[in-house]
Amino acid sequence: MTAFIEKDWLLDRLNDSNVVIVDCRFQLSDPEKGKELYLKSHIKGANYLHMEDDLSGNVEKHGGRHPLPKPDDFKKILENAGISNDNMVVAYDGGEGSFAGRLWWLLKFAGHQHVYILNGGYKEWTEANYPIDDCIPTVRNTHYEMDLQSNMLASVEDVRSAVTSGDHVIIDSREQKRYLGIEEPIDKKAGHIPTAVNYVWTDGFKDGKFKSAYEQERRFADIDKDAKIIVYCGSGITATPNYIALKEAGYENVKLYGGSFSDWISYDEHEVETKLNNEK
Repeated sequence: MTAFIEKDWLLDRLNDSNVVIVDCRFQLSDPEKGKELYLKSHIKGANYLHMEDDLSGNVEKHGGRHPLPKPDDFKKILENAGISNDNMVVAYDGGEGSFAGRLWWLLKFAGHQHVYILNGGYKEWTEANYPIDDCIPTVRNTHYEMDLQSNMLASVEDVRSAVTSGDHVIIDSREQKRYLGIEEPIDKKAGHIPTAVNYVWTDGFKDGKFKSAYEQERRFADIDKDAKIIVYCGSGITATPNYIALKEAGYENVKLYGGSFSDWISYDEHEVETKLNNEK
């Protein structure tokens, strides 16, 4: 498996009508910043999909801060973006990998076979002085046939069962201080899902690009290749690079907990672990 393409590959195919380029730039602290950046300049021919308006559903009591969009809604979003089952889709963000990773995961979940992340993102593209413009492309009408891959998604019930049985490796992708409960700048509770281990998602990158499959394999060397794995983060976005890294490293049984920690703590009966209660 490879989830990535490099900038030179895309440069050679900028005029290929079967390649759909999607700008996924976004800032959690300023939700409209990504769209503003897109309108100012983007890779030639790229469409824009907004992390909260297009790649997330409506926030409710449960489901987390960035719930997955409902399948029927996502189908319409793909069709409005000119994406069919037969297109090759290239997603990019500013180089972080997590926002493009969100679209990559959603498309794979929707059954798309030809979706890739531009490794290095917009940052590396512009550093190479490759073509950009501010034109909004005309989108042709398409049809998308959803084929949901349920084996990619862990529900809250799946996570409860995994915590109780201990038969999964549960990976928390957030930075260590949030995992340990030392600080929590976003969610109403601090700590992590019981039994979870911490593999910070940014450790999967080097010099602004995803590490190689070999490097990812070394990174997860303590986890058995046959293990059943559930990955999560705060709201389901920054866990996707870890999901991708695990698949690149050869792990087959990997699921994303879509609602992640923000969904877990929306249930009053759920316990969380912190550095303090682990030391007792």
